[in-house]
Amino acid sequence: MKKATTRTRQTVDVRRAQLIAQGMAFFGTRPYDAVSIDDIAEAAGISKGLLYHYFPTKRDYYAAVLEAAADDLRAQTDVDPMLEPDVRMRTGLEAYLDFVKARGPAYVALMRGGIGSDPVIAGILDRVRGHFVDTIVKDLPAHPRPRALRVLLRGWVGFVEVTSLAWLESPPGTISKTQLVDTASRMLVSLLGDVVP
Repeated sequence: MKKATTRTRQTVDVRRAQLIAQGMAFFGTRPYDAVSIDDIAEAAGISKGLLYHYFPTKRDYYAAVLEAAADDLRAQTDVDPMLEPDVRMRTGLEAYLDFVKARGPAYVALMRGGIGSDPVIAGILDRVRGHFVDTIVKDLPAHPRPRALRVLLRGWVGFVEVTSLAWLESPPGTISKTQLVDTASRMLVSLLGDVVP
């Protein structure tokens, strides 16, 4: 009896993961409003009703797709904590850009959430950005104005996001990954030099 339950659960998890991967491809190449559940169900070879069995609404489906993309991005940029902070920063940036390049549609879907000010979608993006700020802050000495520091770091994270999108969409050879890592690293070091006591 237990084996059947486990097998069924695995099948549900596998199907859900397949649908999320399908959603990344759709939402990464089209605006939210231009994606129809009918198109996704057809591409996945299932009925629309079955898709709604896994995700009650299109918004729920979209949120699950973005959450999966966010989890993947955090996992890929989780670097060895034993590395020196400057090496960890560069390694993290390189991993971030590798994710952008390899998982373009997932990254675009995550960064260009298409439901305006939807609090669930905004929360997913806020958690991703907060994760990166937290990762930087934990390597720094205590700051007399921690909120001000976090605001500036959030701005730097925004720079990395926007630049990564532009890099992804630019013709090959426009700027190299190494140049982006060098620039973003210098900006962060400069920012920290101005605000860290």
